[in-house]
Order: sequence, then C-alpha cells, then structure tokens
Amino acid sequence: MDENKIRELYAQNDISEVFTNLQSSTDGLSSEEAASRLEKYGPNQIQKAKEESEWKAFFKNFISMMAILLWVSGAVAMFSGTLELGIAIWLVNIINGLFSFWQERAAKKATDALNNMLPTYVEAIRDGKKVQIDAKELVPGDVFVLQAGNSIPADARLISASSMQVDQSALNGESVPESKTTDYSPGEGSYAETNLVYSGTTVGAGTARAIAFATGMNTEFGKIAKLTQKQNKVDSPLTQELNRLTKQLSIIAVSIGIVFMIAAIAFVKYPFAKAFIFALGMIVAFIPEGLLPTVTLSLAQGVKRMAKKHALVKELNSVETLGETTVICSDKTGTLTQNQMTIHYIWTLKNEFQVTGNGYENNGQVELNKKQLWYEENPDLHKLVQIASLDNDTAVQPSKTKGGKPKILGTPTEASLIIMAEKAGFDRQKVLVKYPRLRELPFDSDRKRMSTIHRWNDTQDIIFTKGSFSDVIKQCDQIQVDGEVRSLTEDDRNVADKCNAEYAAKGLRSMAMAYRIIDSKDTDINKLTIETAEEHLVFVGLTTMSDPPRPEIYNAVKRCHEAGIKIIMVTGDSKLTAKTVAVQIGLTSDKARVISGDELNKMSDDELREALKGEVIFARVAPEQKYKVVKTLQENGEIVASTGDGVNDAPALKQADIGIAMGMTGTDVAKDAANIILTDDNFASIVAAIEEGRAVYSNIRKFLTYILTSNVPEAFPSILFLLSGGLIPLPMTVMQILTVDLGTDMLPALGLGGEPVDPDVMKQPPRKRSEHLLNRSVIVKAFLWYGLISSIISICAYFFVNMQNGWPKVALASSGSVYMRATTMVLGAIIFSQIANVLNCRTNKVSIFKKGLFSNRNIWYGIIFEILLFLVLTVTPGLQQLFNTTRLMPIDWLFLFCLPIPLVIIDEIKKWLLYREK
Repeated sequence: MDENKIRELYAQNDISEVFTNLQSSTDGLSSEEAASRLEKYGPNQIQKAKEESEWKAFFKNFISMMAILLWVSGAVAMFSGTLELGIAIWLVNIINGLFSFWQERAAKKATDALNNMLPTYVEAIRDGKKVQIDAKELVPGDVFVLQAGNSIPADARLISASSMQVDQSALNGESVPESKTTDYSPGEGSYAETNLVYSGTTVGAGTARAIAFATGMNTEFGKIAKLTQKQNKVDSPLTQELNRLTKQLSIIAVSIGIVFMIAAIAFVKYPFAKAFIFALGMIVAFIPEGLLPTVTLSLAQGVKRMAKKHALVKELNSVETLGETTVICSDKTGTLTQNQMTIHYIWTLKNEFQVTGNGYENNGQVELNKKQLWYEENPDLHKLVQIASLDNDTAVQPSKTKGGKPKILGTPTEASLIIMAEKAGFDRQKVLVKYPRLRELPFDSDRKRMSTIHRWNDTQDIIFTKGSFSDVIKQCDQIQVDGEVRSLTEDDRNVADKCNAEYAAKGLRSMAMAYRIIDSKDTDINKLTIETAEEHLVFVGLTTMSDPPRPEIYNAVKRCHEAGIKIIMVTGDSKLTAKTVAVQIGLTSDKARVISGDELNKMSDDELREALKGEVIFARVAPEQKYKVVKTLQENGEIVASTGDGVNDAPALKQADIGIAMGMTGTDVAKDAANIILTDDNFASIVAAIEEGRAVYSNIRKFLTYILTSNVPEAFPSILFLLSGGLIPLPMTVMQILTVDLGTDMLPALGLGGEPVDPDVMKQPPRKRSEHLLNRSVIVKAFLWYGLISSIISICAYFFVNMQNGWPKVALASSGSVYMRATTMVLGAIIFSQIANVLNCRTNKVSIFKKGLFSNRNIWYGIIFEILLFLVLTVTPGLQQLFNTTRLMPIDWLFLFCLPIPLVIIDEIKKWLLYREK
C-alpha cells in the first residue's frame, strides 16, 4: 500500500482500530514484545548514507583532469631525459592534492545530523507502567508521553491531548504551530493531520499520549533523509570548467608538440627520436603546471574571505559556483523572515497602537501617534495587555548570553504576547500575584479559544479569553470603549470585521481579546463549562502578528535583482502569507503567481517549466516538491542556489548547484546537505558570498591570462631555433621554463587570486554557463598582446648579451659563459615582463593607478619573491648547473629593471583609449 495511504489510515481509523493494527493497548507493550519488535524494526534512529571513505576522499584530489595531465607531463619529462623536471611536476601535484584534502576536511564538519535532533530519552508505557527509555529503543506500537518542550521521537497517533500545539516548521516550513487533538481533520498543507505527530518536530504547549506507528527510517523524517541520500553528487561548474580547460590546453600543447617535431625534422634535420624528445619538452612547456595549485590556493583564499563574511564553505569549488548563480530558491521561515512571531499592531475601537522592536526583543515600545504609551494611560490598552499576558501558558526566559535569543517555553504565538506586554511596561508576575489564576479552559482547534479564570476581588472572579477573531467576537455581546462597557452593536461588529480583514490582507494574523466578570458568590467556577464560561463576553480589541522579514533582507533582495539573480520563495506557509511577505520585501510584484503544493502536483513538467520562467511563488509545498522545483529549474538551464534551515529543505539543498543552510537556526540535516553554511543566518551574507564567488571567477580568469602569457615567450626561443635551422642556439632550456611556471609565476598569480572585487560586479548579469574560462578575450590578451610583447622583449634580451660580445660579426654562442649569460637574460626578461603583466592583469579597462598601484600588497610580495628567486638561481653554484644560469653584469640588471615600465605604460595607453571610447 502507498505510504501516504498508510498514514491516512492511521489518522482516519478509530483509535481502537489503530491499537488492533499495531497489536498494542493503552497499557503499551510488554518488555518482551518491545525487545522482539526492536529486533524486527531496528533502532529508532536515522541511518546515515554510506560516507565516502577517508582514502577515497584523499585520492580523489589526485585524479582530476588537470592532475592527470600533470602526472602524464611528469612522466613525459622523465622519459625525455629531464628527471628533475618530472620529479618537480609530480611534487607540485602531490603538494596540491594534500592541500586540497586538508582544506576540505577542515571546512566540512562531520555531524550526525538527524540523530542529534532526536531526544535521548522518552517516557514510554511498558508493562502498564511509565518507564524512561532510550529513544533509540522506541518501536511501533509503543505508547509514550509528551509535554511542552519535548522533541517528538516517532510518527504517532494521539491517544489523548490537552492544549497540544506542535512546532512543525523544521518539517513543513510553516511558521505557525499546529494545534493537535485526538479528533481527525486533514488540515491544510503537508503533515497537517490534527491527530498525528511526527518525528523531529517539537511540542510547543500542552500534554499528550501517543502510540508510535513508524520509527527510524520509516518515519516521514527518515523518508526525507532517504530522498537526500539517494541523490548523486555531480561535479561543480568550476570542476567541469577546469576539466574543459584541461582538455583545451592538452589539445593545444599536443598540437604544438606535433608542429615542433615536424619543424625539428624539416628545418634542423633532427632524427625522429631526437625530434620526438624535443617535442615532448615543448608539450611540457606549454602545460601550465602552476594553474591547478594556483586555482586551489585562490579558492582557499576565497573560503577564508567568505568565512569573515559569515559563510562557511565546505568544499572549495563551491566558492566559484556561487558567482554564476542565476536563481535562488529560498525558504521563507527563518531565512527571509526571523522565525519569531511578533506583534505589530494593537487595535481597539478608538485607537490603533504600534508595537516597535523586532522578534523577541523586549526593548521596543507600544506607541500611539508615535508617542510611547504606557498601558496605564489607556484603559482599553490596559485591559487588552492584561488579557494577553495572563491568559497565557508560555514563559520567556532571558538569554544567558549577551545578544542571544531568549528561550521560549511554550508557543511562539503566546511568546509574542508576553513580549508585547513587556514592551507596554506590564509586570506579569506582579499582576499574577494580585489576580491569581484559579482555573484554565485550554485551547482546542475546534473553538479556537483559550480562557483562564482569575480571582478579581473579594466578591468577583474574571474570565480572560483570547482566540481567533471570528471565534471570539461571536461569543461577545458587549464592548469596552474608553474603559466603559456598553452593548456591542452591529456597527461595532462591522468596524471590527473590516479592520480584521484589512490586517489579513497585509498577511497579519489577528488574535482577539475579551473578558467577563462574574460574581464568585453566585457562580461556582469549577462547575462552569466551556460553553457557559465563554459567553456574554466583553470584546476589547485585537492584536496582529506575523513572522517579520529580516531587517537586512530588503537591501539583499535589491542587490540580487541588480545582479540579475531571480529569487523564488518556496515555503510551507499559506499562499496569502507567502505572497504578502514576497511583495513586502520586494521579492516579487503583486502580479506574481502563487502555486500551492496541490496545484503543483497537478501540473505537467512542461507547465512547471513555463511557470518558472515568470514571477512565481510556491506555498504549502512538501519536501519532494521543493526538490522538484530545483531540479526543473536546472533543466531550464539555471544555476540554482537553494537556501533553507529545516529538515524539509535538505533534499532541495543537496540537489541544488549550491545548497546554503542557516548555521544558527538550521537543523543539522540541512547543514549536512548544504555546500555552504551561514554562521549568522543572515540572508545578506548570501549576497556577500555571491559577490565573492563572482570575484573569485574573475580572478581565476585574471591569473589564467597571466600564467598563459608566459607560455608564448617560453616557446618563442624554440621557434627561432627551429626556423633558423639551428643557427640560433636554443635560448631557453626546459628547466628554465619550469622555473617560470612553478617558481616565479606562482606567488604573483596567487596575489591576483586575492584581487579586491570590482565595484560593479553585482550590477552585471550572472556569467553564462556557455562562457568559458579560456575565451576569446583571454586568448587575445595572453597570446597576441602580453605574450607577443614579452616574446619580443625576451629575444631582444638574448641578442642584447650577444651584441655585447661581438654579434653579428661573431657567431651566436652555443655554449660557454656567453651562452649561459644569454639564456639567463632570456629567463630574466620573461620574469621581469611578468612583473608588468601581473600589474596589467589586475584590471581590464580601469587604470591600475586609479585602482591603486600598491593596493594589493600580496602581488608586491610575489614580485619581490620572484626577483629574489631569480637572483638566487644566478649566484648559487649548484642551482646554476641545474637551471643553466650564471651571474649577470650590472648593465644586464639595469636592462631588466627598466623592462616593466614601458610595458605598464603601453597597457595603460591601451586601457585609456578603450575607456575613453566607452
């Protein structure tokens, strides 16, 4: 039978049938039967998906496309006779793999997500007696006890319930607690059956007994975990892009190697074997060995910067993926809103009072006409606050830490009334001493009211009643106005009804307050029924509440829209609430289409794809439906970031290109499924993280341009050697090429990786997936502009040394001190040209002087390092032999230090011309 049908049967069948089906009774199970069922069903815990082994996680860092290319390059280098080169390339691969493994392991916290949410112990009925057992030992058929504050350990049918309210926001995203009774009603939305409670949710108020019908992975909680675990992990867009880049560079390198081999045979008359080894050397030269470690370290820098902006990144590649996000699927409760019910207005027939302060802050005020008003100054306000505070079972305990949230013992709705009273200056404990509670008529979902009876004076008692507007006002025949009680007229009802409708249209939830004074001598309060107590009430007014948007959300949404990022609300809340909040914070216009979960079930895939192209909001959706929305968006070609904090968000978080979980209020399940965790639960941090992601990609492209630039002057000497038929001795060796790729280029490239974000990066549309790292702009800049200029300069440096030694009258030296000095100058010319190139690559159109020549100190540290490294290679005897270098003359150093100046000036002129044209 379908699992949903089974759930319906447990909800709709008579409780006696439930006992029969589960072979249990009100006395619970026997210890022997419980042990037998534990053996059959297994422990009541969520089984985590089989995790990737440490060894597999370790080795995956050494088998990416770029890593494989480097392994092959190292082997080729060894095969061609340059053992040192091969070893060096392999060491780079090993160091990079170790760093990636360490970084990802440090960032990802291994947490047993679902088990941490289940209670450790539960009070069960075994052998007819109450016993405390480990929650893992609970089995189907067990009867257990619930009270306020308990986490619910299993999916269960209620046997008895008193004022039972359950916070199901972690499961369904609904911000308002669900009222639970023993009577069946289907409710609205997912998991809304009034007589069923679900594992992982929390009792907000009341007490109950329940019989478990599903435990462990068979609970709704477990099914969501299964859905999350089944999803296969896909490569991030950056991984895919690097794989593509690796293939492109491999094709380029092999093609150039083939051309060079043919040229060596044709022009220099090399035998095939020698030409082949020469070509292998050129293939190694054209593979940017430093690219992979530079990308990895740049991403690590991005991780650190994002951590400072309250975004914890679990995997390095997730940083860049944020930068190309086109759609954010956002939960409402706790993500866009504060997940704290807050009173906004108090309404009486004569006045409307505004309550300031967000969430559970008690430093706000109650204001009338923008003037702080103490409740004693207005008798109607006084009475309403009195009812709200005393007809209340919730306690609010101040936070023990500075700036922390208070602890709520009860329901968020009643907590908002307590905080409202405090803002009005009402001392609840002091007043309770004066008017002690005598009896309570608990809330139930049928009448939607709650009443408490208090001692008023020596001869009178008072009944305080609160509840939904329509259910309270129909019990009223009087109204208090300016402290005086009179008959409630039809006009009064119409005014109140109109006011309530206006609040509802704004997405605010109303709660009405009323009271009745009775003669204690004539009426025995213990004999009062709900019907006789809650009649002939005096209507006082309304409080209106909502889960308010986060203060920073307005600007965050605006910045997303400016950046071309669409935000789609996907929530378990009602359609009216969802749309009201979406319009209020600027997420959508009032014309947005709101699709409920039921409507979504009836839509075809094509209809959903079409709906997602316009303004749309999803309300009352189930977890698998959130997952479906995310997947359909991806099928539409969108790069999706999904945010959330509840268990219900986990499947969508894992399916999304980027899953973003709330760190403070988020469940461990959500954090486990996400790629990024916001440590401050601030939606604005998502925008900052997207900005950082865009900056990271831009910087990767900058240092890709910089690294590829040096390939041209590295290859140019070999081209001259081939085209001259060997008359121009090879001006640069393979080990010198490696010096640039893995030595001098590395730190400046890392400095580019930390280049500050461009001011207009969030005013540009997201990068298209079809726009690749190695695009036309990079090729033109690297090969035809910077690379060509550097090649000319490096060859000039070669001939500069030979001219000082008699060339062209004397043949070019092919060995000896002059040759060594000439090749050293070629290496030096490339290094000093790269000093200019790294500065030029910092900006595309804006002058480097406008951005600040010294604003990126890491680049200058890299420049100093490469100059010192070059100096060490030229003066250290052992290194001189290894890298074919020698000491340079003072005039050589003067030549090299002057090189960057004209290169920067030339590029500045180019940028000025382009910038002026724009």
